[in-house]
Amino acid sequence: MTPKEKSMKKIEETLLQVGLRIAKRGEGALFVVGKVEYTPLIDQSVPVFNANENPKLLESLALIDGAVILDKSGNVNAYGVMIKSTTTLKNFGTRHSAALSAAKNGNLVVIVSEEDKKVRIMKNGKIVMQLDALEKDVEKSVSGAVDLLESVGAGTLGTVGAGLLVPALGIAFLPGIVVFGSAY
Repeated sequence: MTPKEKSMKKIEETLLQVGLRIAKRGEGALFVVGKVEYTPLIDQSVPVFNANENPKLLESLALIDGAVILDKSGNVNAYGVMIKSTTTLKNFGTRHSAALSAAKNGNLVVIVSEEDKKVRIMKNGKIVMQLDALEKDVEKSVSGAVDLLESVGAGTLGTVGAGLLVPALGIAFLPGIVVFGSAY
């Protein structure tokens, strides 16, 4: 694994862990790793910092209305920003529509739903995984979820719920995780 891949894996793990904490409280958040057009909703007074080094600050900023934008090194470049939705996700709200619009051009998007307490991972305009924050000990499955997604070529994370995936190497059971195929 290259240093860049290790860095991305750590970012994914951090975002999932923070997302699960937010979801358990019944609050929502949106994280975008990559480049996306946005409009700040508030003054950007917190200086750039690395999310892996300060997940508590990341969590606090994520609770502000709007999205958190990170680069592929894990640096938080903006927070409390509005992403223009260019598409909608049927049966979901504006946060999910913004997430779907941001999940293009190789961006990784982690969305936390306050309604159903699930953390969803989007990539290439699709939901690839979902985590259920109410699943017992789901936090213990996060590292395995990241590994699983990398091994099947999804490139990043997915949903947590009860799940079963049969990759080429065998069967992987990860409590609280659901991996979606390209047909989702």
